[in-house]
Amino acid sequence: MKSIDKIPTSKLQRASKLVATGAKVGVNYLKYYGDKLTKTEAEAKANLNQSNADDIYGSLKQLKGSALKVAQMLSMEKNILPRAYVEKFSLAQFSVPPLSSPLVIKTFKKYFGESPSVIFDEFDSRSVSAASIGQVHKARKNGKSLAVKIQYPGVAESIKSDLAIVKPIALRMFNIKGKDSDKYFKEVEDKLTEETNYQLEIKQSKEIANACKHLPNVIFPDYYEEYSSSKILTMDFMDGEHLSEFVAHNTDTAKASQLGQALWDFYMHQIHNLKKVHADPHPGNFLVNNHGQLVVLDFGCIKTIPDSFYTPYFELAHKDVLQNSALFSEKLKELEILTPTDTEEEILFFTSMFHELLSVFTLPFQYDIFDFSDPIFFDKIGQLAERYSQNTELRKFNSNRGSKHFIYMNRTFFGLYNLMFDLKAKDIRINQFQQHS
Repeated sequence: MKSIDKIPTSKLQRASKLVATGAKVGVNYLKYYGDKLTKTEAEAKANLNQSNADDIYGSLKQLKGSALKVAQMLSMEKNILPRAYVEKFSLAQFSVPPLSSPLVIKTFKKYFGESPSVIFDEFDSRSVSAASIGQVHKARKNGKSLAVKIQYPGVAESIKSDLAIVKPIALRMFNIKGKDSDKYFKEVEDKLTEETNYQLEIKQSKEIANACKHLPNVIFPDYYEEYSSSKILTMDFMDGEHLSEFVAHNTDTAKASQLGQALWDFYMHQIHNLKKVHADPHPGNFLVNNHGQLVVLDFGCIKTIPDSFYTPYFELAHKDVLQNSALFSEKLKELEILTPTDTEEEILFFTSMFHELLSVFTLPFQYDIFDFSDPIFFDKIGQLAERYSQNTELRKFNSNRGSKHFIYMNRTFFGLYNLMFDLKAKDIRINQFQQHS
């Protein structure tokens, strides 16, 4: 993969890149209208989606940073985006063009004050993986194999302007109204800003790893503050293959279920006992080692869950709440899904909609043991997502519904469910960490 010698860092450079991409998308639509004259609608639309996905990802992978991070987040939305976008955007998880070796050394000197060859006994200037915010290099120090993550230049400084650029796209894609939408974008901005602070990430990594080290079949690297800074992060180099690579060839159902149970327990222990969670569950953040253990990486995105949100959120997973209309309505109000200014029509529509969505989404919590390899559950989620994404009645309402905490909690669960399904994890024990009220 060709390396990159320069990343656009100014607001004007980054905006110009996206404007140029928008022009390419416009040309793709002209081709689409032409294709419709000679091809079926399905063929023409597939070609359009593929061309747009290629052009948009091609631009974002050069920009890197929060623009590419948004693409990575969207790649987890398998039930919202066309498959061409999901496949292309998922490359942002761990496979994007890396910085060139001279730029790596220049960046290292800027952030750390010295060349990596001075800090480490050995340092490979060729990256072993590159994602949206930084790339990883192998190094050795005192006989230990290390992974050194280097943040791309200009990432932290461009978050606000990048989000301003992608905001109109997100508003349209998720039917968010401009009015009152700022709290959601501020939540994303704050989390992305945290992800660029590697000293905070080391603190969070140590805290979560220490709190979860007792869980079976889950392991973590050690972190080295003496070889780290706000833009450089050094940890143990962990052997293994990315989760997506493992599921592509695995035929051992017992190993898949062991990993699935480890993954589920890791998330439920964090959510229910720590009240904070690794809110970036994509395959690039997990390895599978030769012992069939789950290796957890990258604690840059940690979501703290306030009790005022946690309690009603999980009470909605209880059958007695789902079956009691008064209780159900009360929880929707606590979670800001129903608001004091709603009309009778809005109350009826959103109560019905969220009851249908939650009756499916919370299905795993209705059982002591759940089979995540069953496609029926995921088909139901997909059908609901497709139906409501095309619902004309939904589009006429102000759909800015729910607490800002939904953004990363729902992202966590959608990502976790997708990983469990990809693993084809069976017979997963569900509720051993749940604190029933």
